[in-house]
Amino acid sequence: MAVHAHPDDESSKGAATYAYYTSLGDDVMVVSCTGGERGDILNDELPDLAMARRDLAGLRRREMAAAQAVMGIRHRWLGYVDSGMARDDGTFPVNSFASIPVEISAEPLVRLVRDFKPHVMVTYDENGGYPHPDHIRAHVIGVEAYRAAADPARYPEAGAPWEVSKLYYDRILNSARLNAVYEALLAAQPGSPLVERMREMRGWMGERSFDATTRIPAGDFFEARDRALRSHASQVAPDNAFFFWPNDVQRRAWPTEDFQLIDSKVETQMPETDLFAGIEETA
Repeated sequence: MAVHAHPDDESSKGAATYAYYTSLGDDVMVVSCTGGERGDILNDELPDLAMARRDLAGLRRREMAAAQAVMGIRHRWLGYVDSGMARDDGTFPVNSFASIPVEISAEPLVRLVRDFKPHVMVTYDENGGYPHPDHIRAHVIGVEAYRAAADPARYPEAGAPWEVSKLYYDRILNSARLNAVYEALLAAQPGSPLVERMREMRGWMGERSFDATTRIPAGDFFEARDRALRSHASQVAPDNAFFFWPNDVQRRAWPTEDFQLIDSKVETQMPETDLFAGIEETA
């Protein structure tokens, strides 16, 4: 189970991994905490521009369904409304995701965990991957549900307790990966406009520490990842240089998606190449 803040986050943060595991016959569920209603339209060439202006929430549901089909996953909406960024006074719109107490907003996720019974949960770190309020809240309720789902005294009306075996944070966007792909692209296509764009990205991204413990060999599914992400056309232009790099170069330089093991109820050895390492023997 992967817990994400908005539709499109699942495609930019783990889609190749989800497609990889579904190809192996594993059951993967993505949970979108909000509908992305307060997002901006980030593609000037969007074919459904009229609908996006009239009904962005409805369009984003259609986009999510298309991305889901590409990845071959299950998908659930948690049902909360996009918070947007905090107002000047630090508050959020009434009944938006970030404004609802955690003990309330975590309950439907606990219910999903107990019903789906995942062995692995993936979410963001305490900074949300980037500090959008909904990303931070997705982290908070993800960790809360991971802990509470196993406790029969917590949310007793949300189903029978279920203990998730492992909790991971997404570490896919990291400077080590960016630097490796940049160097490979510079060698292969030195005149590419993307080289300059990636050089700029290296400048503002800095040297983020590489905290991954687990590298998933998902390179054969980078095209599926890109198709899933392009399904969210209101949010991602088809030539967006932040997301779309030559996949042949990526496969040579960095053919994995990366995660950090935060908690485990089973024994495993580092580094891992499988989110389910240590589970099959005990499941």
